[in-house]
Amino acid sequence: MSDPNRTSQSTRHATGPAGAAARTPAAAVAPATRHPLAAVYRLLITATALTGLVLEAVATHHPVRLLASFTAQAGLAAVLVSAASAHRAWTGRRPLRPGLTGAALSFLTLTAVLHHALPATSTTAFALPSSTPGTPTHSLASLLLTTLTPLAALADWLLLTTPRGFRPRHAWQWPAYPLLYLAATLALPTTTGTRPGSLTTALASCLLPVITIAIDQVRPSPRLSRNRISPTGIGPLK
Repeated sequence: MSDPNRTSQSTRHATGPAGAAARTPAAAVAPATRHPLAAVYRLLITATALTGLVLEAVATHHPVRLLASFTAQAGLAAVLVSAASAHRAWTGRRPLRPGLTGAALSFLTLTAVLHHALPATSTTAFALPSSTPGTPTHSLASLLLTTLTPLAALADWLLLTTPRGFRPRHAWQWPAYPLLYLAATLALPTTTGTRPGSLTTALASCLLPVITIAIDQVRPSPRLSRNRISPTGIGPLK
């Protein structure tokens, strides 16, 4: 298979404007392809996560505790990554690195799994720190941050990105921060003495990235080529 960044032997020693054009890699002259539908979808993800964060900030009496919550941090990561991805899809620039988008996806998936697998109480390490967990505002914020945003991010990954972008090294890179966060949380004193679900959280932090990478290696390529944000490569001229 030919490499678009390499030039042939016959054009390597060419001179003049024609030679300069012949030595230019094909990737450097490829026109930028905009993906407006993908950009709009990512803006919706950004708005969903940001709305959840604002509602949770209203529901809690301690905004500083909210910033220290892993669920809120995952939502903030979704806001930043989705907004940056939307901008690049709209302008036709190169997409964000799969390692970065995959890390945000891993954090969101972890919060969703833990929220639905563990009791959503104030003693859970990754739970939202709302002072009034039974209010409609907190319930809506929790729905946006732990259910709708992760599902939207999963759909974005499966439908709008090219497969096999994740690498084996991500299996140990992505769990690093959740495990450090869990260790720091366990080191802090609590009123109950221990935090429930610590073993489940550690296992989920390690297994979810492995499952995500395995699925990425075998999933079919989406057919939405005009709105897919991952590079598809440059084929030969016809």
